[in-house]
Amino acid sequence: MDIYRRGSFDEGDADYDEVERPVAYGRLLKTWAKWVDKNIDPNRTTVFFSSMSPHLFILNRRLFAIAANVTQSMKIPTHFLNISTLSEYRKDAHTSVYTIRQGKMLTAEQQADPNTYADCIHWCLPGLPDTWNEFIYTNIISRRDD
Repeated sequence: MDIYRRGSFDEGDADYDEVERPVAYGRLLKTWAKWVDKNIDPNRTTVFFSSMSPHLFILNRRLFAIAANVTQSMKIPTHFLNISTLSEYRKDAHTSVYTIRQGKMLTAEQQADPNTYADCIHWCLPGLPDTWNEFIYTNIISRRDD
């Protein structure tokens, strides 16, 4: 993965560092965590962080561990919602291979290769995302009286 280091996009002379995905993800989350710790008032705001789609979780479990570690190390309490494990139990809920590419449904061969053809942006509703929303809602309501 290329990470922008310096230069100008307009001038075309931008420099990039090649880093592995877990390293880039860790940098991103640490930057986000510093911003949250500096700018969020925990008396007025509750911070939630949701783990990733199980498809991405399977591709790299290190990303999950990085997210869990960063959120646990923050000064501002951050509620880590582990949707990865829950979602993995509902493989039928992920519609990643039931999608259209160039106007056609995926073939059986393409559906058997979700690492190449999965569409993790689209989920079937109602379903699993509703369960994630219930987790967030329950967390918000249970903390309301604290």
